[in-house]
Amino acid sequence: MKINRIDHVSINVNNLAEAKAFFLELGLEVHAEWELDGKQLDKIVGLNDVKTACVGMGMPGGQTWIELVKFCTHSDEKDLELPSANTLGIRHICFAVEDIDAVVAKLKKRGTEIFSEVQQYKETYKLCYVRGPEGIILELAEKLG
Repeated sequence: MKINRIDHVSINVNNLAEAKAFFLELGLEVHAEWELDGKQLDKIVGLNDVKTACVGMGMPGGQTWIELVKFCTHSDEKDLELPSANTLGIRHICFAVEDIDAVVAKLKKRGTEIFSEVQQYKETYKLCYVRGPEGIILELAEKLG
């Protein structure tokens, strides 16, 4: 048995258009958009009468996708929780970027919450955490040298 690669990371959102716009502005591109419903989806996700709208996004030529999913039926009606970087569970997605300072400046203009200013880790990386739409935490990493 062998794992070949990570295929995608799924992110549930209530505002699909806003999340899509955020990731487009960050530099990802739309690879596919679709809607799903029916008994097979119900069995896969363990709910009844599910309907979803999805956008698959990734880097040009990249294999791994981010799958933005809006549950049109059975949406989560709880208030959005804004976890911290140390909250247990899957917590963030890291993007390798070029010119992290320019990326952060662009996100600040957009009103994106920045956890801290860009920090340099040893002589290897410049790093920064930001919070995208609906509490999504992203780490931005620029490799130095």
